[in-house]
Amino acid sequence: MFIAIVQIPMAKRPRDAAVDSARKSAPTYTALGAKGLLKKYYLNGEAGGGGIYLWESEAAARAWYTPEWETRMEAAFGARPKVTYYDNHVVVDNEAGKVRIEE
Repeated sequence: MFIAIVQIPMAKRPRDAAVDSARKSAPTYTALGAKGLLKKYYLNGEAGGGGIYLWESEAAARAWYTPEWETRMEAAFGARPKVTYYDNHVVVDNEAGKVRIEE
């Protein structure tokens, strides 16, 4: 598994605005399930907005975060996003009561 953390420097939005924006973009990320996106967590805080993405592989993640994607995000949010990548070998999932270890 592979994690990408996207940070966009922007003002924290009111809850309703953040939820509305997430609802509008959710179909895009639902469709990315076919391209290796397992989960996306939307971020909204004092440090800005963005998301935490759990991908099947590094290749799947890097295929999404292209220069064209960066340009679209900058146009949408008025700031250039920063993407940080991490290998993810172990997940503790307390909701499912499981520890998932990548083989």
